[in-house]
Amino acid sequence: MPKPVLSAMLSCSGLELTDAEKRIFAEFNPLGVTLFGRNIAAPYQIKKLVAQIKENIGRNDVLIAIDQEGGRVRRLHEPDFRGYMAQKQIGEIAESHGLKTAKKIAAAHASLIAEDLYALGINWNYAPVIDLCHPQTSRVLASRCFSAAPETNIALAQAMLDAYKNSAVCPCIKHLPALGPAETDPHLELPVIRQSLKELEKDFAAAVALAGKTPAAMTAHILLPQIDNRQPATQSPKIISEIIRGLIGFNGFLISDAIDMRALHGSLALKTQLSLDAGCDAVCYCGGTEQGLVEVCKNCRPLNDASRSRFEKLHNIITGQHKTVDIAQIYKDYSQFSANLKNYDKEYDATEVLHLMTSNQ
Repeated sequence: MPKPVLSAMLSCSGLELTDAEKRIFAEFNPLGVTLFGRNIAAPYQIKKLVAQIKENIGRNDVLIAIDQEGGRVRRLHEPDFRGYMAQKQIGEIAESHGLKTAKKIAAAHASLIAEDLYALGINWNYAPVIDLCHPQTSRVLASRCFSAAPETNIALAQAMLDAYKNSAVCPCIKHLPALGPAETDPHLELPVIRQSLKELEKDFAAAVALAGKTPAAMTAHILLPQIDNRQPATQSPKIISEIIRGLIGFNGFLISDAIDMRALHGSLALKTQLSLDAGCDAVCYCGGTEQGLVEVCKNCRPLNDASRSRFEKLHNIITGQHKTVDIAQIYKDYSQFSANLKNYDKEYDATEVLHLMTSNQ
């Protein structure tokens, strides 16, 4: 009888699996593993690591995920991989050259990233970001948003979603219900968004429009006191059932943002349990320590029937036919690779910084 699939996207500590990681992955049978900068050195090494992960988990539907948005949030860097614009830059193309052109660029962006990922055995990308950019949007998020206009976000995100799905890489919109109005970084503290549901309608618009068109979404670690003044969205049954599943209408696979972010309080065990109890289909643990992996796994649970059904939709995408599209030139014409990217490389990605801070404590 097949072993139940654990409701967790785990992580690993380095460029190859340790003996402890091999043992944990084999014993607990997680949904999959997310790769970070610390896991990446060269294409051949990534392929070897992915093969190790799949071999030790022992399923043909293991999810291998990554954050390859573009701009400063890209785990795969030059010179081994192409450079990619930040989503904000694609939104600026919509303003300067029109939405029709920007949609072509957005599709090219996703197709080229998917080509890179597919060649490495990576089948799930935590992208695109659909949050609106506000004047107060936190520094860690602002360049990752397309625009302040819902219609621009919807059109560009839809172009990316279609391109990823056509390339046999599963996309994952983020962050639900909305992170754009947050002034603080959830990697470091819990953002509080005090607007009412009525005031958040524009921020929910992209999620509503895309709810039935995306197979997966990631939660936002935010407190919405007008709806639930005690639990952040990731751990709030009220927000997940009434807002994400209800008002927004999302019925795809819902994964938590990283539970080791400081926006969530308590032990990893508690954060795992509260997130799953609230209605997340799976939790995402990024720290990659042996102790953390064991704590998450021992306090996790198998995918339930509803989550398994949602997971099947992801599986249908990643087992589909990968379609190669000759669009590199149109993207290069607009991206001006290094010239446009350098302004977004001055800041480190906060998830990696948090891991380094934790490792040094």
